[in-house]
Amino acid sequence: MLVIISDLHLGDNTCARTLSPGAFHIFRDRLEELVEIASVRADGSYEPIRQIDLLLLGDVFELLHTTRWFELSAPQREPLRPWDDPCQPDFTAKIQEITTGILEANAEGLGLLHKMARGEAISLPERDRRGRPRRSASERVPVKVSIHFMVGNHDWMYHLPGAEMDQVRLQIVQAMGLHNPPGPFPHEIGEIPFLGELCQSHGVFARHGDIYDSFNYDQDKGRNASALGDVLSVELISRFPYLVEQRLQGFFSPSFFRELYEITNVRPSIAAPLWVSGKLQQSGGSLTHLRMIKEIWNEVVAEFLDLDFVRQQDMPGIPDIVDLLGAGLRLTRRVSFNRINQLVAWLGKRRWREDFSLQEYALREEVFLNRQADFIVYGHTHHHETVPLDTYYQGAEPVNQWLVNSGTWRVFYDLARRVPAAQAFMPYQVMTYLAFYRQNERRGHPYEAWSGTLV
Repeated sequence: MLVIISDLHLGDNTCARTLSPGAFHIFRDRLEELVEIASVRADGSYEPIRQIDLLLLGDVFELLHTTRWFELSAPQREPLRPWDDPCQPDFTAKIQEITTGILEANAEGLGLLHKMARGEAISLPERDRRGRPRRSASERVPVKVSIHFMVGNHDWMYHLPGAEMDQVRLQIVQAMGLHNPPGPFPHEIGEIPFLGELCQSHGVFARHGDIYDSFNYDQDKGRNASALGDVLSVELISRFPYLVEQRLQGFFSPSFFRELYEITNVRPSIAAPLWVSGKLQQSGGSLTHLRMIKEIWNEVVAEFLDLDFVRQQDMPGIPDIVDLLGAGLRLTRRVSFNRINQLVAWLGKRRWREDFSLQEYALREEVFLNRQADFIVYGHTHHHETVPLDTYYQGAEPVNQWLVNSGTWRVFYDLARRVPAAQAFMPYQVMTYLAFYRQNERRGHPYEAWSGTLV
């Protein structure tokens, strides 16, 4: 039995609030139920599964949305960014600092994963003589969970080689009870042979999916380098509320700044200005305060567009994503928040969608074309879906091939559609997990997915 989850974005609580520990306890309960159901074999008999695998398919930790990038700590002499030279010792020290913060902020949830890895959190009834669960017995069968950590575009730094980074990874392995071997956490399942074999034994091919997003993956530099999305996450989405807090501390209560950092969880993303205006209004802010915040936004945008890294991404004479992004951001500098809000409200009356599918890439995967995988599994988009791709035959038996997206675990603040100008956002939590079974498990079923919403 193979379980896959992704995009937890566990943070250090300096920006958006990290995932509630309750999500891990719910997951433990649901996982125990899944394992017991999977222990019912194809012939209907019950045989307890004693070990399962849990694959964390990227963006497990949030290394971009943190204020620690803006703060100096020993032995730093100047602020660092994810796109700086990773070979300098200060860079590893910064990743270590952020990692420690993440482990501390998520100690309860990660501690539960560690108990799963030791076989102390999940157990099943024993089998009786008739091949049924013996529920009356006090003794239960422990189930060990082997946990495998892969990286995505928000925690790609754990893919960097080097002895110093090995020490950072060792801290994660020990805190979570990971099955990962020493060395870089994989970005592709083929980087660790047993991981590829594990997925293949379940008919699965899995990758985070960021390689199909040019905004978050540099095809020339590969996964050991930043992409434009890193700069947007750090210099705009994280730095803007950070500067507002630093400069306007005397004007608002701490709760205003706390909510402002949640801008990364606002949906749709274009509604972020409405989020800022709404939180300002709820805090009793005036038009003067709004202008002050707008000035900070203009400053952040100007400095973002002037960064060497951003300018280097621009292809001279060719319209590209940098030109499009620059045009949009320059527009936000020239007009007031009120005008931006009016535009967002107008767009809100139309039908907008931010989720997008990677199915066109699944149809091109070699393992799909040569029938080596029945399930192509991606993360990254935060949009869970199960998409039928093709059917082929092995003799007289039809075999189905699917694209499955592992969704996300996180909190969203979604704009109420009826009157977008009212700046009302409705919070909810989402959680998706996938389960893949070998032939004799789960009464012969190969796959199931669960996606839940908690309001």
